[in-house]
Amino acid sequence: MHTTNMDKLFQIDWNAVFVPTVSLLEIILRGTLIYLLLFAVLRLLRREAGGLGIADVLVIVLIADASQNAMASDYKSITEGGILVATIVFWDYALDFLAYHFPRFQRLVRPTPLPLIKDGRMLRKNMRQEMITEEELLGQLRQQGVEDITGVKKSYLEGDGRISVIAGKTKAGGQSQKKMV
Repeated sequence: MHTTNMDKLFQIDWNAVFVPTVSLLEIILRGTLIYLLLFAVLRLLRREAGGLGIADVLVIVLIADASQNAMASDYKSITEGGILVATIVFWDYALDFLAYHFPRFQRLVRPTPLPLIKDGRMLRKNMRQEMITEEELLGQLRQQGVEDITGVKKSYLEGDGRISVIAGKTKAGGQSQKKMV
C-alpha cells in the first residue's frame, strides 16, 4: 500500500507524543538543579523584575537558552515537557512558600530594602552597588512628585526593584508621606 503526502498529514505517532524517552526522575532532577542554580545566580545579581534593564533581560534570555539543554536533556514527548514545566513551577512556588513562612529563608529569597537616600543625602556607596546613577534616582523622585532631594527623609530600593520615598515634613508643617514606584 502506497502512502501519499496527504496521509502523512493525518498520521500521529501517539507513542512519540506521550511516552517519555528519558527517565522522568532524571527530568525532575535536572529541572531542580538548574532552577536552583539559576535562582542563586540571579539572586546574587540582586536586581528584581522592577529593576531590570534591556541588558538584564538579554542575560536572562541567554541563560535560559544556554541552560535548556542541561535542564531538558533530549526529551521529545509532551509528558517530559510537562514534567519539566511542573518541576520549575513547583520550585517557584516552594521558594515563595518557604519565604512566606520562614523569615530567615525570606532574606535568602528576597533582597532587603537598600537605602538610597537618608535625610536628603544620596548614599552613593549603595547607589554604586546597584549601579543606579544620580540621574536615574532623581528621575524616580520626580515621577513621585519630589522636586528637591533635601525634602526626602528616606528612600529605598525595595526587594521588587521599585524605589520607595519617605518625604520629610513639608514647609507648611504637613505630615510626611510615603510613596513607591
